[in-house]
Parts: sequence; C-alpha cells; structure tokens
Amino acid sequence: MFTGIIEEVGQVVAFAPASAAWTLQIAATVVPGDVKLGDSVAVNGCCLTVTRFAAGHLWFDVLEETRRLTVFNELKSGSVVNLERSLKAESRMGGHFVSGHVDGLGRVEIFEARGNDHYLRIAAPVGLGRYLVHKGSIAVDGISLTVAEVAGDSFAVWLIPHTLAATNLREKKIGSGVNLEFDLLAKYVEKLVLPRSS
Repeated sequence: MFTGIIEEVGQVVAFAPASAAWTLQIAATVVPGDVKLGDSVAVNGCCLTVTRFAAGHLWFDVLEETRRLTVFNELKSGSVVNLERSLKAESRMGGHFVSGHVDGLGRVEIFEARGNDHYLRIAAPVGLGRYLVHKGSIAVDGISLTVAEVAGDSFAVWLIPHTLAATNLREKKIGSGVNLEFDLLAKYVEKLVLPRSS
C-alpha cells in the first residue's frame, strides 16, 4: 500500500528482456538506502518487488503483461520515473490509499501553463470514466492528485509548481502515456451495488 506522495524521481539505467522477465534497473539516491530484498516499491505507480539493490541502484523483474498494459512499454534508458516506498503503519497519510495496481493507461490530451499553475487533461481508457468524481482522488504515474474536471472518460487536474519539480510530470507532452489507478473506494462500491449474477 502507498500514499501517492512521491519520494524521489529516479532514472532508468536499463530495461531489457531477460530469460524469465524484463529486468528494470533504476538509479536513485533516497529509496535504495532503505530497502530490503523483496520490498515493494511503486515505480510510476506500479507496485514492483525489489530483486536486487546496491548503493544508488534498484533492480526489478517486470512481466511482459505488466510492460504491455502500463506506461512501462514507453520506458527506455534515461527515462525518469516516480518512486515511493510502501507505507509504514506510523507514516503520515498525505495523499490517499494507492494499491500500486494500475487500472489502465491514460494519454495526455492537454498540458499547459495557466498562470503560475499547470493544467493537465488526460484521456482514460474507454468506460473507466465511471470511477472519476469531481474533487475525488486519482493516482497518475503514482502521484496522488485531485480531480478538478470530469468529461466522460477524460479528466483534468491542476498541478502546483512543487508537483512539477518533484515528479516526472515535467517530462510529459501531449500524447504521453501515464499509469492510472482509480480510487479503491469507487471500485468496491461498484462491486457491492451492482446486481449479483446468478
């Protein structure tokens, strides 16, 4: 479980197929200093297991299915990624509960400065707009953000300068992919209220 508060931005060193899975190597400064083998780390909002670590570096195995269904299919050497270690029981809950299970791949439709802030509109996969609520929570590449506008399967958020400085969103352009995780509460409510199939 995560909060959507990014701890640092790492950089992809290598991402290549291996015998059993794709191997993702990331250079970072904060997160590698406090991990153990088997720990969970959210990489662009996707929960991955640490398979190896060393000073300034982390390694993960990534399944082909994960690569295909997430923004990982766009990663290459030099790509910047958001990193967050899993939530500790005594941690402050600054964002919202984020599971690290990506629901779908969104695409940036509009990304522009408006005054001192930035406006970001994203197209979600068709049909997933039902999980979007005005002023509700959404995780975009693992970042906990507040939904400012909803229009069908598209939504918009406003970004303060700190969010741009502390995350990978500063690298995004129109057409860029982003991992989306919708609020867990919405999915549980839907499951409970939908008629049960016989």
